[in-house]
Amino acid sequence: MTSLHSNLSGNQRRKMKSATRLYAVQALFQMEHSAQTVDAVRAEFLDHRFGATYDGEEMLEGDISLFETLLERAVNDQAFIDQMTDRALVEKWPLGRIDPTLRALFRAAGAELQDKQTPPKVVITEYVDVARAFFPNGKEPKFVNAVLDHMARETAPEAF
Repeated sequence: MTSLHSNLSGNQRRKMKSATRLYAVQALFQMEHSAQTVDAVRAEFLDHRFGATYDGEEMLEGDISLFETLLERAVNDQAFIDQMTDRALVEKWPLGRIDPTLRALFRAAGAELQDKQTPPKVVITEYVDVARAFFPNGKEPKFVNAVLDHMARETAPEAF
């Protein structure tokens, strides 16, 4: 039995994973702001966001397995990931003071770094791209790069 994704090109798989990372950040942000459970948010994204059409724009399908892994790990390991993020932030910027979108991004990225399925440098690049999607004209992508570099070196020093 072949998997659903075996017919996709490497580029299509990469695009799906990139879309999934963006969805994970959106889902974690939504959970923080709506007090919805991880199960409710997961169901909403899988049923209504993956591959949906908004204003004539078709959303990319996501990688369901990666999405579920990121959400579960971000929720289950949130305290650890937040502590790791705090260590990467300068002292005057505790995690509670940063933009909630960035907080969600650091949690998703921290979950993926913990998972160790994707090389840390790829995780950094992918989430810097997510930051660019949310903050196209801001300094946030450089900030995300610096924080994630610190987190990745703590998680997988052998990769650097």
